[in-house]
Amino acid sequence: MPDNPLLPANTALDRALIEGATFTDSHCVALSRGDASMVDIFFAIFGHHPAWLKALLLVRHRCGAWFGLEAASAAQVLNPTQEATYRVGQAIGPWPLYFLGESELVAGRDNKHLDFRLSVLKHGTGPAAYATVTTVCRVHNRFGRAYLRVIAPFHTWGVRRLLSRASRAGRL
Repeated sequence: MPDNPLLPANTALDRALIEGATFTDSHCVALSRGDASMVDIFFAIFGHHPAWLKALLLVRHRCGAWFGLEAASAAQVLNPTQEATYRVGQAIGPWPLYFLGESELVAGRDNKHLDFRLSVLKHGTGPAAYATVTTVCRVHNRFGRAYLRVIAPFHTWGVRRLLSRASRAGRL
């Protein structure tokens, strides 16, 4: 498999998914709390959506459910709660957890129109620590391609914004 310069080389993301990816992106952020757990980093980023984004996510999930797609519940979007422990297969936020290690967390969802994974990977320690948030999507049909064309620019902007907000708020 040729290396994708957008993806971290040491990720636990499934290689078959990466090879068949229709969309990938990665964004890095410095960690001021290099000792934070992967779950803490995940919730520092994805557990603090602004109200307008929560509203958009609810609309997106409701529309997806009309098309028979699995979607997060309103409670998972509006009030994400952090459990004391997590294991693979359990939901973290709105997504099933696929991998959880000391330095990486992979969550995502498989649906009729596309499969996606979100990786949060921690690099380094102490003041040199940072996290890379990577998204990989593989579409299955025309609906998935159309959906991805519409969502991808907002996704990229949104992830960058969430990382910036988490960093500015001192959660990372």
